[in-house]
Amino acid sequence: MAVLLLAVSCSGKYKEISRTQLKDKIAGAWIGQMVGNIYGLEYENKFVDEPGEGPFVWNKALRKMTEVDGAFSDDDTDVEYLYLLMMEKYGIDPTYAQVKEGWMYHIRDRVWLANRAALGLMHHGLTPPFTGDKRYNPHWFQIDPQLINEIWAYTAPGMPAYSAGISDWAARITSDDWATSPTVVYGVMYSEAFFEKDIPTLICHAKEYLPKNDRFRGIIDECIELHRQNPRDWKPARKVIAEELYFNEPDATKAIWNADLNGAMGILSLLYGEGDIEKTLNIGCALGFDCDNQTATICGLLGVINGVGSVPLERSMPFEHWTKPFNDRYINVTRYDMPDASIEDLIERTVDLAEKIIIARGGSVREENGEKYYRINTKAVFHAPLEFCIGPQPRIIRGEAVDYDFACVTNRDYRWSLTGGSLPEGLKLEGSRLHGTTDQVGDFAITLSLSDGKTTIIKDFNLIVRGRNLAPEAAEILALSRTTDNATLDSCWTTIGKSYRAKGVEVINDGILEGPGASFYSLSEKSNAPKQDYFGYRWDKSVTVNMAAFHYGTLEEFGGWYSDMHLEYMDEAGAWQPIEASISPALPESDAVFIQPHNGEFLFRFEPVTTTAMRITGNDKVEVHWNKYTKNVTSFISITELQFYEAQ
Repeated sequence: MAVLLLAVSCSGKYKEISRTQLKDKIAGAWIGQMVGNIYGLEYENKFVDEPGEGPFVWNKALRKMTEVDGAFSDDDTDVEYLYLLMMEKYGIDPTYAQVKEGWMYHIRDRVWLANRAALGLMHHGLTPPFTGDKRYNPHWFQIDPQLINEIWAYTAPGMPAYSAGISDWAARITSDDWATSPTVVYGVMYSEAFFEKDIPTLICHAKEYLPKNDRFRGIIDECIELHRQNPRDWKPARKVIAEELYFNEPDATKAIWNADLNGAMGILSLLYGEGDIEKTLNIGCALGFDCDNQTATICGLLGVINGVGSVPLERSMPFEHWTKPFNDRYINVTRYDMPDASIEDLIERTVDLAEKIIIARGGSVREENGEKYYRINTKAVFHAPLEFCIGPQPRIIRGEAVDYDFACVTNRDYRWSLTGGSLPEGLKLEGSRLHGTTDQVGDFAITLSLSDGKTTIIKDFNLIVRGRNLAPEAAEILALSRTTDNATLDSCWTTIGKSYRAKGVEVINDGILEGPGASFYSLSEKSNAPKQDYFGYRWDKSVTVNMAAFHYGTLEEFGGWYSDMHLEYMDEAGAWQPIEASISPALPESDAVFIQPHNGEFLFRFEPVTTTAMRITGNDKVEVHWNKYTKNVTSFISITELQFYEAQ
């Protein structure tokens, strides 16, 4: 397929592009990403301590393409396909709640790190951006948003500010803080690539959409300088960046999947690849770490810059009987109930969405000699849909100060009002912030309104005020394991930094719910057999309790959660007796890894019980998902806190 020459009209605020040219570049995005993803997949996570050495082959990918007779889905392209479906179903401005619905329905396995943590928090009742919030998602700093969000930008051609905003919005589904910055940069580059071919110019323009003190902005400057110093050999630059962002990265954010690390490897690939897809592919693989992300993203970007004809046919059509890229087949092998797609149809549908976005953001369309031309508002900006974002329910305890914010980053500056119900005496709502101290206990139904000045929405909330927490007053902590066997844990492929681990079980009543040093791992013996684990307290005198709260800590991919969970009290004869309780949120529907919530709280409510001891007990889950890496993993529970509340 020949490369189309891009003839554009640039006049101040507006730029113009034909539908034929738009389609060619969107085709380059889709097919370029598929080529980069499939080519790099064989080398994912293979080159860490040292870079790879070519030549690179894709034997496994060829076998898989033979099986499906086309391109196959992977997490570098399938979530973008999901987002296309969401935009077609809900319109070009889906809400976080609608995106959550799509994730929970279509994503049921084959998802990891920040994505997996976000999915678990969705099943726990949270909506984005709380699902990417570093307080609840310990993988907030990982690579995940870079590889699933390009579609928000290549449906917004020539709208860099808009693309920066929506890319950040989408990145916060899984991530937080500086980890969203690479997604913003790549989003801006994809958007500007419809009209700008020069790669250094694209990179320099894109970094301007980050704050002056942003970490990734500084990393980009460093990559540019390293390339200037040695423009012919990428290995010295790779060594510097790997030392800085991997080998010397702080423990809490050190990972081969770190967002800034892999984002930087993509920048180096672009600089040293000099616009040639084949060269860029090989450098992307050799740079290593999570290389299939980089190769997918940067080859899709090059496909936008130079059109689909620039994507090597030997990569998109490796078999003689294929007459179209990937045989015009995108076969879903990763997501539940997502239909296979004709790639040509996928491209056409994406162009249709881009047209809608162009018009909705202040652009227009005209026809001339049977061809559509789009006039694009280059100054368009993104405004997040008006919605209530749902985080963990407020923890309100009798006699203790409350400071809780109902807002998230997208609605914080709007007008919040209490329009129904009554707050517990002593609490006030100022804007979105609930604060104060109350001596009342029980349930308080309230209705909040949220307004952006044009539209007002309302939502009901139920505030639960708990009695005094009796855990700190316990005479003894009850637990099967009191210290973590770190040697055994370190023999596994762990994804959570060691700094998150607590030294002993004593942390479960210190009041710290998340963060470094908060998670106790009850891993104590080398055996992969499930065991029954318990955590509880004994008091020197009888207490009367009607609520309990169990808080998971940071979970590993291979364990850390219960297959089942039960509440028990000790009767006068010293025997453990079950307690019938309601649990909010409900326990996960299964014990599969993909729906377990990091740092999730489960609140048990029951008829008052008078006792001297209470505990949570259940069977530990042994997840075989990572078994080939963890071998004989001991079963364990990760817990940060266990509270029992006095009945009033």
